[in-house]
Amino acid sequence: MQGLAVDDAAWASPWRTRAVGDKAALSLGLVLCALLLPPWPGALIVTVVALGAAVGAARTPLRPVLRALTAPAAFIALGAVSVAVTVTATPDWSVGVTADSARRALEVSGHAIAGTSAVLLLAVTTPMIDILSGLRRLRVPQACIDVAAVMYRFLFVLLSSVRTIRQSQTARLGYSSPRRSLHSAGLLTAAVLIKSWDRASRLEAGLAGREFGDAVSADPVDRQRSSPTFLVVVVAVLGAVVALSLLGHRA
Repeated sequence: MQGLAVDDAAWASPWRTRAVGDKAALSLGLVLCALLLPPWPGALIVTVVALGAAVGAARTPLRPVLRALTAPAAFIALGAVSVAVTVTATPDWSVGVTADSARRALEVSGHAIAGTSAVLLLAVTTPMIDILSGLRRLRVPQACIDVAAVMYRFLFVLLSSVRTIRQSQTARLGYSSPRRSLHSAGLLTAAVLIKSWDRASRLEAGLAGREFGDAVSADPVDRQRSSPTFLVVVVAVLGAVVALSLLGHRA
């Protein structure tokens, strides 16, 4: 079964051997900077630092990083359009874009892209099993970890089902014309929904049978302790991001 590009990149990342807490500190710190700092130039600086750390310091290939950003960027763009377009009812109904609404749309988009890039930094350097094990060490309730692990596995089951059904449809020329493509897409959606419902019921029964005891038994390879040097670098980077953002905003 093929995996997600982000997941494959995380397993192959040179940062895989770093402590989860160290990488989480950098990622969550950048997320807070993305949310709290002014969108200009704060959002731009956070995005550059996050992507630079992922591609440069962590040596993650650029292609999976850009692929992972595509879907969130599309949703962010749709949300920006809804913020930019204003509808007024007085004195007459009108639809348009004002300078203020366009500015708000750019600010929201900047915060969103920066936050997404910061989260992606953790995603491309840390496999999910390591994150779940880190949550277990933080005494997060086992039931929450079990549900997260099941949803993670469920995602791959769905992707495999979609890939298999689509390959079968393609072999039968199901996408040879726009009309057939629309029909095949509808059949694909219906089949995946049915399979999803069935698989979800089975997973729920499995969890109930285990009494949420041990849905994830695999242990992470990463046993390395936290690196004080790395944490000092993280604090320095976050401090530089805050300082540059505030100075740039005041300039």
